[in-house]
Amino acid sequence: MGKYEKLIFQVLRGTSDANIAFADLINLMQRLGFEMRIKGSHHIFRKKGVDEKPNLQKDGNKAKPYQVKQIRNIILKYKLSNTTWE
Repeated sequence: MGKYEKLIFQVLRGTSDANIAFADLINLMQRLGFEMRIKGSHHIFRKKGVDEKPNLQKDGNKAKPYQVKQIRNIILKYKLSNTTWE
């Protein structure tokens, strides 16, 4: 299992939302096909076919736990966990 498979498993499991590195979550979103734009400290993601536009901000070097939960809900709702990794 590669790094991103482990990360998506960790996000989906939901037991360590406070321990997800911000940079790793950003990379995961991009690997899932989201486009990112940055406005100040806000990293805003969008993807065709996904109604939500998640907005991520750093909490030190970690992602904010409630934002990890939002990403988990999007991954589950749109069944993005079956994405083929490069």
